[in-house]
Amino acid sequence: MADRFEFISTTDKPALLAFSTPEWLEAARAALVELGYKVHTAATHGDFLVRFSQIQYQVVVVEELFAANNIAENLTLKALQNMPMSQRRHATVILFGNSFQTFTPLQAFQQSVHAVINSSELFLLKQLI
Repeated sequence: MADRFEFISTTDKPALLAFSTPEWLEAARAALVELGYKVHTAATHGDFLVRFSQIQYQVVVVEELFAANNIAENLTLKALQNMPMSQRRHATVILFGNSFQTFTPLQAFQQSVHAVINSSELFLLKQLI
């Protein structure tokens, strides 16, 4: 698989999406593009970590079941939770899934992210950002 290189300028607003559900991915991508973000998509946990280490993303949206059967198996979320703050302080991390109540601070704190959004309220992503 050939890598596609894309330059990020200082005026770009980069965003990274990690979704397993195609419909949710497209809805999140459309919302971010409409807000002027340059959106990248991670296909695997390894792809996510490589992309996240190369670019200072302003917004990162991760599905709770990204390449996993349950949230405990989500290696991307575990990596973000265990990452030193110096590596992730530039990004606003949003966790998306069925098991959350939208904008519940305690759930976000428990998952070491900035915000959580329930999948039934995906339309709120654009308003949050």
